[in-house]
Amino acid sequence: MPFQKVLPEKLSTSVVRQIEQLILRGILRPGERLPSERELSDRLGVSRPSLREAVAELQDNGLLETRAGSGVFVAEVLGNAFSPALIRLFAAHDEAVFDYIAFRRDIEGLAADRACRMASDTDLRVIDTVFKRMEAAHPKRNPAEEAAIDADFHMAIIEASHNVIMLHMLRSMFDLLREGVFYNRNVMFKQRTTRDDLLEQHRAINVALQKRDPVEARAAVIAHLDYVETALRDEKRALRNEAVALQRFQHEKDR
Repeated sequence: MPFQKVLPEKLSTSVVRQIEQLILRGILRPGERLPSERELSDRLGVSRPSLREAVAELQDNGLLETRAGSGVFVAEVLGNAFSPALIRLFAAHDEAVFDYIAFRRDIEGLAADRACRMASDTDLRVIDTVFKRMEAAHPKRNPAEEAAIDADFHMAIIEASHNVIMLHMLRSMFDLLREGVFYNRNVMFKQRTTRDDLLEQHRAINVALQKRDPVEARAAVIAHLDYVETALRDEKRALRNEAVALQRFQHEKDR
C-alpha cells in the first residue's frame, strides 16, 4: 500500500502556516507591518534563518512584501472587489446604492446571527469597545469621525462571525464605503435626530450581540439598514425637488 513515513515539519513551514492563518483570519491586515526580525523570531521561538526562509516563501507567494528601510509588510492582497470602471458606474447610479444596502442587510444580518453563536468573549468586548468609541464621538458632531467608527463597528461584527470569505469580501467593500463610492455617509449625519437615531440603532445591535441573542441581533441590523435606506431615499428625493425648484426659478427669471 502506498503509505509513506510522516516526516517532521520544517520550522520555516510552521512559520509560513501560522502567518498564512493570521492573514486568512484577518488578524494581520493588508499594509500592516510585521514586528522586527529579532522580535518576531523571539515570539515564534525560531531562529532567524528559519524566519527568513519563511518570509521569503511568503513573499514568493505574494502575501508579504519588503519595503526598503521600512521592514516587512502584509501585501495588499485584497484590492478592490470591483474594477475601476464598475466603481465609476456604481457611483453614478442610485440603483447601485440601494442594491448595496440590500446586500449589506442580508449579509450583515447573517453575520450578526453567526456572531451571537460563534464570537469569542474577546470578539464581543471588541464590538462593545467600538460602540463606546461611537458614544464618545457623538457629542463632538464630527461626521467623518462618526462615519469611520460606524464602519469599524460593522466590520467588528463581520470579524466576530468567523467566516473568512465573508470577512475578506466585506472588508474590501467597506473600504469602498469609507471612500464614499456607494454613498456619501456624511449626508446621514447632517440632522441631529438622524444622528441620535443611528446611535440608538447601534446600541440595540450591541445589546443583542452582548446577550448572544441571534434573532434580536439580526432584527436590529435589518432595522438599522432599513432606516439607512429610507434616510438616503428621502435625501435624494429632497435633492431632486430642490433641483426642480431651482430650474423653475431660473426659467421664471429668464422670461
